[in-house]
Amino acid sequence: MNLLLDTHIWLWSLEDNKRLGKRVLAELRNPENRVWISPISIWEVLLLHARGRIHLSADPGTWIARATAPMSEAPLTHEIAFAAQNLPWDHQDPADRFLAATAQVLRLTLITADANLLGLGNISSLANR
Repeated sequence: MNLLLDTHIWLWSLEDNKRLGKRVLAELRNPENRVWISPISIWEVLLLHARGRIHLSADPGTWIARATAPMSEAPLTHEIAFAAQNLPWDHQDPADRFLAATAQVLRLTLITADANLLGLGNISSLANR
């Protein structure tokens, strides 16, 4: 399975994996699965760090390089930007729209605890429960 991590799932997997559900942990540990991260999540983490909402254990560049090393980085393409704008969904958070569109266009399963991102039509998702 190809898994796209929502930003909070990525952070929890690194810092507080007790917050991850049993199924999510099993899928993340399954060597047959490929784990993806979006540049949007990297941007969100950098914003949270800059605003003092999270603390990175190293300088941001080093932290990002280490935290993304075992993952595949999803591209941010014009198809994803178009899909993000055209999601039939009232939710206006641009980061969430890009994550959902990335999962849709690249046919990835989005792992999230965000109820707004679960069950979005043809977008595959896995709830953190």
